[in-house]
Amino acid sequence: MKLRSISVLLTAGLLGTAAIAHSVDEKPKAEHPAKKGWVSLFDGKTLNGWHAYNKTTKVENWVAKDGILTCVGSEHEATNGDIVTDKEYGNFELTWDWQIGKGSNSGVMYHVVEDAKYPYTFTTGPEYQLIDEVGWDGKLEDWQKAGCDYAMHLPNEKKKLKPVGQWNTSKIIFNKGHVEHWLNGAKILEFEAWSPEWTEKKTTGKWKDDPDYGMAKKGRIALQAHGGKIAFKNIKIMELAD
Repeated sequence: MKLRSISVLLTAGLLGTAAIAHSVDEKPKAEHPAKKGWVSLFDGKTLNGWHAYNKTTKVENWVAKDGILTCVGSEHEATNGDIVTDKEYGNFELTWDWQIGKGSNSGVMYHVVEDAKYPYTFTTGPEYQLIDEVGWDGKLEDWQKAGCDYAMHLPNEKKKLKPVGQWNTSKIIFNKGHVEHWLNGAKILEFEAWSPEWTEKKTTGKWKDDPDYGMAKKGRIALQAHGGKIAFKNIKIMELAD
């Protein structure tokens, strides 16, 4: 009887330990501690929360309707028609769906510093490139293609871009200098902002004459009007702990 009792106790103890371990294993792990949950940046009906970059006039070239935010067309670099968030963000996870027009070009910038001395959003804000790289009229460098950290870092082999007319889903994570670009569920690039490698790329490449490019640790999110048509929906952000 003693042996049987001991056996029962041991079994119960092991089951209890296993249950505790199982409970611990199932506890979700937060890779990026959030200040709060997801917040929508687009209400699907209006441009509330957005304004024209460096302008106080009414936004004319972006239309919000039926859950979709569309740039209704712009000439390549003819005017600065970008829109930016009213609020500034530091560390964050940003996700959105996008659909590019044939032969069109756009992008999403972050840490944009809004000031009259900066003519364009990309003068200060790093860019997640959005472009019809198949139907583009002309040759594109690799650093100009969709998903790039524009003119800085290239996507990897996991990049799977959907064709014009279909919706892609993208994500940027900026967490204390660690940056990730995601496209359609795959992480396509990552890098460390302000690292020696990053600094070398900046000072020897396209941004060598833009000393403030990428230097801000907080700024606005920008949607670019840079030639043709682009549509966005489901734009959401989650702020991360400092």
